[in-house]
Amino acid sequence: MRKGFLAAAAAGLLATGGMAACGDNSSDEESAGPGKTPKIGVILPDSKSSARWEGADRKFLEDAFKEAGVEADIQNAQGDKTQFQTIADQMITQGVTALMIVNLDSGTGKAVLDKAKSQGVATIDYDRLTLGGSAEYYVSFDNEAVGKLQGEGLVRCLTDGGVQNPSIVYLNGAPTDNNATLFKNGYDSVLKPKFDAGEYQQVADDSVPDWDNAQAATIFEQQLTKSGGKIDGVLAANDGLGNAAISVLKKNKLNGKVPVTGQDATPQGLQNILAGDQCMTVYKAIKQEADAAAELAISLAKGERKETGQSVEDPESGRDVPAVLLTPQAIYKENVKDVIADGFVTKDEVCTGEYAELCASAGIS
Repeated sequence: MRKGFLAAAAAGLLATGGMAACGDNSSDEESAGPGKTPKIGVILPDSKSSARWEGADRKFLEDAFKEAGVEADIQNAQGDKTQFQTIADQMITQGVTALMIVNLDSGTGKAVLDKAKSQGVATIDYDRLTLGGSAEYYVSFDNEAVGKLQGEGLVRCLTDGGVQNPSIVYLNGAPTDNNATLFKNGYDSVLKPKFDAGEYQQVADDSVPDWDNAQAATIFEQQLTKSGGKIDGVLAANDGLGNAAISVLKKNKLNGKVPVTGQDATPQGLQNILAGDQCMTVYKAIKQEADAAAELAISLAKGERKETGQSVEDPESGRDVPAVLLTPQAIYKENVKDVIADGFVTKDEVCTGEYAELCASAGIS
């Protein structure tokens, strides 16, 4: 990977001073507790809402644990809250010494974290903060900054298109996901002043349950009908929701005429950008996030703690949670090539079939 492009993404981690270790210097097995060998459990949320969970996070976490020589069990709850809790119970029973979760909602997540804590298992919130939870660390991106990039991206694309007094709709993420709230805070900070000043019109503001792309398409179809077909911009909270809107725009021969935002820099999202159907996406260097979380999980699994130098306040409990927050990057057509050069996605994944020529035009070789 090219270090230059990732330097900004890692700024939050570097600001922590390398996550300095604190605590004792006992051996690994002693640190993990009498008779315990370090073992890490990871629960991913699903494979439906975004390609990142199985396509990026699993791989990078597996690589980090393998390189450290630490046993790990990574499972996916596939959007099922009951299954999420069952997996956690099994992992705790099977002796994990640290548990990392991406919650499906804060209620389920809190129950899992609290049970782990009661059993002496250290915990980490990965990517999503569990409100009212008890995780010892939170590792994610600056999610309000993600939303701000999306808001700025939509403004840029509308301005470039010369659209006056545009009508805007929101396709927000799941209302149960604290990240979706943070993303919205970020893009509201850019767009709400324009709504208040009468420069932009907000014609719909809807959340998509469970980040479900099929539901997003239905919601957007309703938004389009309600607006009489007059939508000039779509603030979609990730690439999956953005593609759902694009599929509806295509049916109405409006694709390419209405800027749509996204997030996650998925192959599909990048293809949509190259084709001119999507305005921009937000690239989060998942390897940086996975590596930072793995480093903390390995320390916890060995009974050690590290100082991160950062924290976030849990808005529900008021607790300051030690955190690592990384810096996101805005991606437009002219810098799609940077995501591929970084190794996050491959040229073969993006530049297939009709997209081969578009890739060549965008300088992807």
